[in-house]
Amino acid sequence: MNDDYAHWVTVPTRWKDNDLYGHVNNVVHYSLMDTAINEWMIRSAGFDPGTAEVIGLCVESHCSYKAEVAFPEPIQLGLRIGRLGRSSVRWEVGLYRPDGTLVAEGHFVHVFVGREDRRPVAVPEPIRAEMEKLVAPGRPDGDG
Repeated sequence: MNDDYAHWVTVPTRWKDNDLYGHVNNVVHYSLMDTAINEWMIRSAGFDPGTAEVIGLCVESHCSYKAEVAFPEPIQLGLRIGRLGRSSVRWEVGLYRPDGTLVAEGHFVHVFVGREDRRPVAVPEPIRAEMEKLVAPGRPDGDG
């Protein structure tokens, strides 16, 4: 693991994650990134996705694939925030093999909205306070 990321989680791959080519299929990478983000939101920021009045909706996602990985290798995911705005956050995720090989890099942009009206709102203060701990050094932390 490297110091570029503030939070780490290890996720096991599953037999069904491999595709016909014998490696973890590309769509699994997105699912793993989403898992790392939501694991952090729930455990570290106290977010309750079932009852929260304010939720984060994904408005953009991207993944660059660097190396193959296959079941039964676990994947270590590093998480940081590249940009924290008033109502949005850009999550940056690195996916690594246990030997440190970079498998993929990606990002998700979430906009926080009211659960009922789906209108943008400020990131709730308790969540923002925890998010600030993940902002990557030298990255913008302004309105957005």
